[in-house]
Amino acid sequence: MMNEEALGWVIRTRDPEFADWEAFTTWLEADPARAPVYDALMAADADLAGIVPAEPVTIATPANDAGSRGWRPVRWLAGGAIAAALVGVVSVGLLNRPDIYTVTTRPGETRSIALDDGTRVELNGGTTMRFDRHDARFAALDSGEAAFTVQHDAANPFRVTVGDALFEDAGTVFNIVHTGGATRIAVSEGKVIYNPKAEAIALPAGRGLSEDESGLRVMDIATDAVASWRQGRLTYANAPVTQISADIARSLGVRLNATPGAGAVRFTGTIRLDRDTVRFFGQAAPLMGLSAVKQGDGWLLKEGDGPPR
Repeated sequence: MMNEEALGWVIRTRDPEFADWEAFTTWLEADPARAPVYDALMAADADLAGIVPAEPVTIATPANDAGSRGWRPVRWLAGGAIAAALVGVVSVGLLNRPDIYTVTTRPGETRSIALDDGTRVELNGGTTMRFDRHDARFAALDSGEAAFTVQHDAANPFRVTVGDALFEDAGTVFNIVHTGGATRIAVSEGKVIYNPKAEAIALPAGRGLSEDESGLRVMDIATDAVASWRQGRLTYANAPVTQISADIARSLGVRLNATPGAGAVRFTGTIRLDRDTVRFFGQAAPLMGLSAVKQGDGWLLKEGDGPPR
């Protein structure tokens, strides 16, 4: 019976016009065993021949559906069309459930999200995150940068997923950057646990962690440098210009590249953000021992001093 009901929901939720996500969520939450069955059927595109019934599947019409109450048939798409329709569907069907929502900022745009538990998440430019309306202790940073001021709860820790990594709060203010295959976290208050069920690396205030193709590194950081973009500045200790360029582009919403020589330069100090890009690069580039050149709708950092051109 459960398989038949789940199959019916698979058919309904694949319909581009389906809108009754509230009824679907109610069905899922009524029995914890239903979600795995539903997800398995959604992912079973390779075995559809043994799943698709010869006769139409009949499912109950929820009370809040338009039209009269009762039962109605829902038919499969003809032939192999359903297999094609299922290709590319995320196997974890619950990622598309209505309580999961996405917040995105454009480069140069910032946004603050206040969660129901008192936690505040501040998104820098060019950032995409997911949250759960029913679970204020969950967040996922898909790309970009975010600062977290977490309301601590030892019995129910706040967790942030970043790619394959998990960061767990232990009463904390911290900042995470995730671009491509690289992740950086810096902690200014409290403590964060990196992958608590694996490496379980504790990061107290004044410590940071970076993970990229070259490996995993833990380092000391200045607490006043954590999420300094919120105060209109970027503070670094021996950071490569390639990293700094990405931070500037995200914070100001400009397209910025660096020559290989400039990108390899390392910088220690504070750069003041300024949305007047000519004035900004006129101050920031020489501070890093570089020059800035306007290129179309963007900028290029090069070796050598000099005003922006």
